[in-house]
Amino acid sequence: MITRKLGQFSSSALGLGCMNLSHAYGTPPDSETASRLLNEALDMGYSLFDTAALYGFGANETLIGNSLSHRRDEYILASKCGMFKNDEGVREINGRPEVIQKTCEDSLRRLQTDVIDLYYLHRWDKNVPIEDSVGALSDLVRQGKIKAIGLSEVSANTLRKAHAIHPITAVQTEYSLWTRNAEIKILETCRSLDVAFVAFSPLARAFLTGELTDISTFETNDIRRGMPRFQPENFAKNLKLLEGFAAIARKNNCTMAQLALAWLLIQDDNIIPIPGTTNIDHLKENAGAINVNLAPETIKQLNILINENTVHGPRYNAATQAEIDTEEFEISFCH
Repeated sequence: MITRKLGQFSSSALGLGCMNLSHAYGTPPDSETASRLLNEALDMGYSLFDTAALYGFGANETLIGNSLSHRRDEYILASKCGMFKNDEGVREINGRPEVIQKTCEDSLRRLQTDVIDLYYLHRWDKNVPIEDSVGALSDLVRQGKIKAIGLSEVSANTLRKAHAIHPITAVQTEYSLWTRNAEIKILETCRSLDVAFVAFSPLARAFLTGELTDISTFETNDIRRGMPRFQPENFAKNLKLLEGFAAIARKNNCTMAQLALAWLLIQDDNIIPIPGTTNIDHLKENAGAINVNLAPETIKQLNILINENTVHGPRYNAATQAEIDTEEFEISFCH
């Protein structure tokens, strides 16, 4: 696996998003299967593992702690605070300094480690100045409990405010052929500040793999059931994009998943996609994307085929979108 700069770290060009091993896309695998996949990923050269206090309400961090703590010096550990299960058992966004401190200590215990390499503010709590939340994260750096600070789903303006308080190592947000909001401003700002951009859902929540063609198979706890792009009318229109996408993949002797990841990797050297999977074969397939070389003409074809004007439906519903710190006009940045 080739590497890319992630602040003070050297990361594999593809990281592993660990969320779906415990959360979000229906019934997760059993702990033995999930642990085997995590260790296989490490053996394969993946060196960035991304989790959060929110995922499975702590279950994902516990899984990583149980599965990988004996190999702690072999990987970059990333987790997140600011969105979690509160004492009432309800998902909460809370960026108050004392809450960030407690969440970190809880995460360290579950992860079975003394330090988290990269610790993100999962969501900016709009009731708390970003300077206060980042100040709390800076305190954790001074305490030796985290090494670097990241932000998730923030605007360029918020990133600049945060970066003035403490250097930000990475910004994490959704980015793929079918989610281009990052191109409004945050990608450019990350480049100018030498901040890594970690792209989650780089395979469009399995849509760009070509294997998801029937949304009726979603389980009741699959988060895609509430996402506009996966509603029947929008999904039927979006499916039409896959025929051309599959043809481009065949022409480039790669799978559709590899094509989607290769497109991301070629956008900029500071981009690190973190596809998630519960399948070891898919883990290997994704890693093969680093060997896919795309000609400029192919990039042009992909950009014309799948973009903010050809995809139907926003990425989030109105309630979730309201939680995101977005650039101006981002909500209408898709068809």
